[in-house]
Amino acid sequence: MLILIAEDESLIRMGLKSMLEGLGHEVIAAANGREAIRMADRHRPDLAILDIRMPYTDGLQAARAIAAARPLPILLLTAYSDADLVDRASDLPIHGYLVKPILPEELGAAVTVAAKRFAESRAMADRMAQLEADLAARKLIDRAKGRLMQTGLSEEDAYRAIQTRARRERQSLIDAARDILVSLTP
Repeated sequence: MLILIAEDESLIRMGLKSMLEGLGHEVIAAANGREAIRMADRHRPDLAILDIRMPYTDGLQAARAIAAARPLPILLLTAYSDADLVDRASDLPIHGYLVKPILPEELGAAVTVAAKRFAESRAMADRMAQLEADLAARKLIDRAKGRLMQTGLSEEDAYRAIQTRARRERQSLIDAARDILVSLTP
């Protein structure tokens, strides 16, 4: 994966970069949150690891901006584990919270879990969007069917009329239903 790390302490940044490269990842590094946002936009990383406390733009603000521009798995990194930071971080679209110092095996596990959870949440969101689209289409077809039934057709004949129009006009059932609704609207 291409991983963006943002850490203002150069020794920690170099250590993280070395660990991630040792795990087989390509790494780009930023020294602050503002730079991380620019790099995320330019390089489109697969995952981001952001220190919470950085100059200019902190990791919480950077996580919010990066996720809003293009969702990706984000891990927050901090030397502080106080309840306020954890609470503020939990309101963000992040996929993990790491407390320094970090061991390579912990980092590898966190990256793997974050990437998998992100992929699962994206798949679920895609599935939900498809179900919503299917429901909207079904409602539209049912409305057209209902309007046709008001003209004296049975439910079966009304549905068949929508299908026939779709075939004849070489269009989807949804488009045929939409056209029928427009043509039958007084």
